[in-house]
Amino acid sequence: MSEQTAIFAGGCFWCMVEPFDSLPGIKKVRAGYTGGFVDHPTYEAVLAHETGHTEAVKIWFDPSVISYSDLVELYWQTGDPTDAMGQFQDRGDNYRSVIFVDSAEQREIAAKSKQALQESGIFNDALIVTQIEDASTFWEAEEHHQDFYQKDPARYEIEHAQRQEFIDEHWQS
Repeated sequence: MSEQTAIFAGGCFWCMVEPFDSLPGIKKVRAGYTGGFVDHPTYEAVLAHETGHTEAVKIWFDPSVISYSDLVELYWQTGDPTDAMGQFQDRGDNYRSVIFVDSAEQREIAAKSKQALQESGIFNDALIVTQIEDASTFWEAEEHHQDFYQKDPARYEIEHAQRQEFIDEHWQS
């Protein structure tokens, strides 16, 4: 059995863990920071825009159970891919929407999926602005940020409410 990884950014990482966490084939999901220029960033430094990093999640998965393509499709349903400068109440470049790829295959899958989403009209022809960038070092966030939805469910629900309303409006399944 081989293991692969996927890295997605889409607003506050507290809300990005739960949608992937319990899927079959998912080995681990960790919140962290990536895409910046500072080694070993802290939450406070990322929040203060001192690092160039984006809050993200790294997902370890078994591709024989769940494909990277499936993860990208789920990723689109976790936020607003038409918002270039954050997600919902979380504003700034540290909350931008990015798919970080670690291979030509991941880049091709992400690009084709992004194009299909653009052509679908789900977002009333708004431009899909989610970036596709090469993965760089992923720095795990401090432990109290990990599995936040389980550690502080009341606060998670407050943070997640606006995101869920948007998702319900656009992703009727």
